[in-house]
Amino acid sequence: MKIYQNYVGGKWAASSSGKTFEDRNPARWEEIIGTFPRSTPQDVDRAVSAAKEAFESWRLVPAPRRGDIVRKAGDIMSARKEDIAREMTREMGKVVEEARGDVQEGIDTAYYAASEGRRLFGVIAPSELSNKFNMAVRVPVGICGLITPWNFPMAIPTWKIFPALVSGNTVIFKPAEDTPATATTLVEILIEAGVPEGVLNLVHGFGIEAGAALVEHAGVDLISFTGSTEVGRKIAEVCGRTGKRVALEMGGKNAQIVMEDADLELALEGILWGAFGTTGQRCTATSRLIVHEGVYNKFISMVVEKSKTLRIGDGLDENSDVGPLINEQQLQTVQKYVEIGRQEGAKVLLGGVRDDSGECRKGYFFKPTILSDVIPGMRVEKEEIFGPVLAIIKVRSLDEAIQVANDTQYGLSSSIYTKDINKAFQAIRDLRAGITYVNAPTIGAEAHMPFGGVKGTGNGHREGGWTVFDIFTEWKAVYVDYSGKLQRAQIDL
Repeated sequence: MKIYQNYVGGKWAASSSGKTFEDRNPARWEEIIGTFPRSTPQDVDRAVSAAKEAFESWRLVPAPRRGDIVRKAGDIMSARKEDIAREMTREMGKVVEEARGDVQEGIDTAYYAASEGRRLFGVIAPSELSNKFNMAVRVPVGICGLITPWNFPMAIPTWKIFPALVSGNTVIFKPAEDTPATATTLVEILIEAGVPEGVLNLVHGFGIEAGAALVEHAGVDLISFTGSTEVGRKIAEVCGRTGKRVALEMGGKNAQIVMEDADLELALEGILWGAFGTTGQRCTATSRLIVHEGVYNKFISMVVEKSKTLRIGDGLDENSDVGPLINEQQLQTVQKYVEIGRQEGAKVLLGGVRDDSGECRKGYFFKPTILSDVIPGMRVEKEEIFGPVLAIIKVRSLDEAIQVANDTQYGLSSSIYTKDINKAFQAIRDLRAGITYVNAPTIGAEAHMPFGGVKGTGNGHREGGWTVFDIFTEWKAVYVDYSGKLQRAQIDL
């Protein structure tokens, strides 16, 4: 068992509290991966001080140079991809093939963000006065507090850390307490790549202690958070009160629509991957399947039969298709929602119970679950479950399918399977979501494209692609008057 530490001001250190917490393998709960500092507001305060001191020199490093460091981090991640992926699977549970994809997304983000160091373009505009030059340039925001979830412990931190650093900000990184080892690996890689002391600081711990202290701290200029809608709204309240910039990526209740003219075999592949990939523990997971009545019975039968072939087991086993849930609390949550579905009148066509057979009894495994006869308005149809539970709804038309898809508080991802281009474009226009896929599942975002949602999913910002730099930079207008005399805008015209 390894003893891990925080990284603050260029030094590894224990928490001021002296307390620690354990990080365990969700597939084999008796296996302890390591112990980590249970950080306090005092630890956060030291990290903010270090970040503030480092900011004054880091912001002056040319953006292409900052990008070169992030690019080198991508090279290191690429060389160590397999080791990182296997460590991630031990810590988080996802099957190792998916963990490799998680690492690859971090690598892709590194190379993309690095290239943006040469494209932090400003704007030049004509002046309304003679002999005057107008432009707008991007400048860093300052001290950024980044709070990340456990389900993508490499990819999501890179979405935030890499563009924040390239933009010239300094960072306090508070990862989820369920995946602190992968977070530590990422920080070690960035140190090796050449990030100066104090520019990147790592503070482990729990949300109610370290996370809350980071959000409340007067020295933090920006909070970027990915997690539940409930917690995100509380963070937004604090940031509104304290005047911080805040970027939120929260929950989802994503729907895949299957029309009567769809390629059903293709839609079947999509629903299995979207609903049960990462054991349903994605904000973009396909948790609702909306099927046209013309193919409803046939397609449900196909989904049930194919789902029976999914192999549940330790993610390090290359034969496993579905790994464990992250912890006991999440297992209880999933079990609770299946029971709620039963009480509401849904039928459990498959699964619905914990898998405690063989080696699975050592971890938090839950069988892929399919609920039919789900009616719009049921809790299992409207609330995020974050597990391998698929709710199926029958509809009579595309208009009804879109109405059902939109009728939740969330708006992250959406999908439609159809061979009719007119139906596809209507769905693209009318689905209220930040992402829409045509003839693909609700998962599969790419690093160079905007990522985020509407309604209860976020507050308007987009991670990924060029849009993430709107989070981590401020616009500064600059006027250069070379007329040699006072010119009064809007007056001397």
